[in-house]
Amino acid sequence: MEMGFFDNHGLGYKNRQGAESFRREDLMGIQAAFEEEKIPTVKSEEEIRRSLEFGLEAADSIEDRTISCFSRGELPHYAGINTFMKVPFLEDVRQVGNFDVAFMGVPFDIGTTYRAGTRFGPQAIRRISSLYTPYNYELGVDLRESLNMCDVGDVFTIGNIEKSFDQITKAVSHVFGSGAMPIIFGGDHAIGYPCVRGIAENVEGNVGIIHLDRHADIQEKDMDERMHTTPWFHATNIPNAPAVNLVQVGIGGWQVPRPGVKVARERGTTILTVGDVESMGIEKAAEIALEIAWKGAKAVYLSFDIDSVDCGFVPGTGWPEPGGFLPREALKFLQLVAKEGICAMEVVEVSPPYDISDTTALLAARGALDVLATMVKHGKIGKSF
Repeated sequence: MEMGFFDNHGLGYKNRQGAESFRREDLMGIQAAFEEEKIPTVKSEEEIRRSLEFGLEAADSIEDRTISCFSRGELPHYAGINTFMKVPFLEDVRQVGNFDVAFMGVPFDIGTTYRAGTRFGPQAIRRISSLYTPYNYELGVDLRESLNMCDVGDVFTIGNIEKSFDQITKAVSHVFGSGAMPIIFGGDHAIGYPCVRGIAENVEGNVGIIHLDRHADIQEKDMDERMHTTPWFHATNIPNAPAVNLVQVGIGGWQVPRPGVKVARERGTTILTVGDVESMGIEKAAEIALEIAWKGAKAVYLSFDIDSVDCGFVPGTGWPEPGGFLPREALKFLQLVAKEGICAMEVVEVSPPYDISDTTALLAARGALDVLATMVKHGKIGKSF
């Protein structure tokens, strides 16, 4: 085996003959380090000034004078009020149109058919999101600098499925119709229907749906109600959300009821199994999903069911199923879809009572952040630098 060495300047790896086997500047990690230099720090400096004004200056013994007495910003990660990513809480939702992105929770789980607990999903996702910074190294995006974001809190859902659907539709419609992009944290997957309904009534044209899941969720009823196994039957009954623009990715296993398969076949939806994606690759799967969802559509809605990921990585969900995506694969697919822009996104089926070390909630938060950062990087929202 031929040995090699790094040159004295650390510019590349050379074999015994002195030939450079790679160029350091071609590494994505090195390129990302130089891209960071282009990102401004305006918003982070504003946050420090705000923290010192509203949270008081630190005690005299504190040497770092950017630290406030009361926590009012990103740091420390273990402190503060749990909005998503510690963005400002918008108490007056009438002002949501002043923001690019609005995070919102839908603590609803009476549409579950087995293990409840997703009503606590928004809390868990917000709590663990404080682990992250607003900057992503590989993508070279600082969301704090690029986007004006807020957290509008939770939709007031109640112990009635249909009345809760009406509440959810009104909330999503208000946020989207005001001009902000909704990022919606469920909640069980029944919310997909009222969320799409809230989007569709504000779009002059068709809405496509890209649905990442292990389950088809397209039968008409389950246990005589519109449950988390039924959202896409009812969403594709909306005149401008036709079934031919619905793409379902990752479907398979032993939890796909035959009534839903029958509907998918009759309505002409497109289903890609994990096997399909494995054989064709993530890039091709995303290309197909985008082609179908966007065909004749004015906007595309993204639904990320956390149980699309193998349950070994996401134990905190109501319907765990082996054989799903690796987290890296799911995140790559979300990024590829986001490159073309989406109108809204939901992340559903995070059930904290079954979670271990918040890993499921963490992936849910990561998925939303990767989508936003990708959209920024490709000029679909906010400012890129």
